[in-house]
Amino acid sequence: MYTLLKPLLIRERLLQKKLFIFTPRDFELTFQLPKQKAKYFLEKESKDGLFLRLKKGLYSLKTNPLSEEELANHLYRPSYISFEYALASYNILPEMTYSVTSATTKPTRTFIVNNKTFSYSTIKKEAYTGYTLIKQDGAVFLMAEPEKALVDYLYFVVLGKKTKNDRLKTSSLQKEKLLKYAYLYNKNKLTKLVRELL
Repeated sequence: MYTLLKPLLIRERLLQKKLFIFTPRDFELTFQLPKQKAKYFLEKESKDGLFLRLKKGLYSLKTNPLSEEELANHLYRPSYISFEYALASYNILPEMTYSVTSATTKPTRTFIVNNKTFSYSTIKKEAYTGYTLIKQDGAVFLMAEPEKALVDYLYFVVLGKKTKNDRLKTSSLQKEKLLKYAYLYNKNKLTKLVRELL
């Protein structure tokens, strides 16, 4: 089959299979290609504009890009959108952020794709909860609930890794949820800071 690698047919097949984001291995299996042939095609078509190389070993169709939220979930797993990006989405922070911020249990990382920054901050495994599946404009992604996004953010404020924004709008948040999520971090300073906000 690999002798018929025509870019338009490749695109159609990937869309049919809903492979909007894929690894070289996914590509090999989908088109029954030897490893080297797949590698060559992916490199060539990334230069020619069919594919977008998201990071080493991960590609998407340039013509059918994922939303930045979906991309954030896929770039580094496990992860969910949280911190400033989620807070801005919920209008708790008054301004939008320049980067898509996510929580992960893996080491802290930053990726830049198409001039957009995707940053991932490590949280404790015990605190890796409180996120929900969001469906928005055809996109599907994981994002922290408003209360969890705030607690995740304040945890890093307490650690001295983020600066507290004094314009947070917290009146719509549920007190019980905030405290429940704060307790997961098992940090007295965080619980105290959350109580002060309520």
